Amino acid sequence: MSPNIVLVVVIGVLFTVGVYLLLERSLSRVLIGVILIGNGANLLFLIAGGAAGAPPIVGDAPVSEMSDPLPQAMVLTAIVITLGMTAFLLAMAYRSWQLHRHDEVQDDVEDRRIARLAAIDEHAFTDRDTEDAGETLDDEAAETRDETDEVLRGAEPAPSPGGPGPDDASGDAGPADPEERP
Repeated sequence: MSPNIVLVVVIGVLFTVGVYLLLERSLSRVLIGVILIGNGANLLFLIAGGAAGAPPIVGDAPVSEMSDPLPQAMVLTAIVITLGMTAFLLAMAYRSWQLHRHDEVQDDVEDRRIARLAAIDEHAFTDRDTEDAGETLDDEAAETRDETDEVLRGAEPAPSPGGPGPDDASGDAGPADPEERP
């Protein structure tokens, strides 16, 4: 079964207009955009579900004539999600109207500052981790001491100062000051 071309065009128009409205600054237009995208998704689920059939109740009709219940469950879920988003956006638009007497989302001061810096191609701050400090990774790797190298070469780690070494069988640590040793 091929889907009705009119419904496919309607789905495309709903998604297109919904995305266009989502990109606006007015919360009421964003709200309408979310509703249109939700309705487009519901239609898409129903079209993808195939032809209508008998109710999916075992014993009422043969299995081959039953409709698939999964798209219907997905549409119900999408309706609930759209309802939640609508309530949230309505609350935001109402609060914005109470505070500012309009529902337009304004630019943040920090966003404007970063946009200005990006326009003149400057950094907002100095990043000491990624700025060129003159050292390469090879130089840093040569300076770094790795304990696994000693184990791989078979060398034992150096004894701690003032304490007995691992080969000291007598247990006598000797004088605490290394200059007093013979």
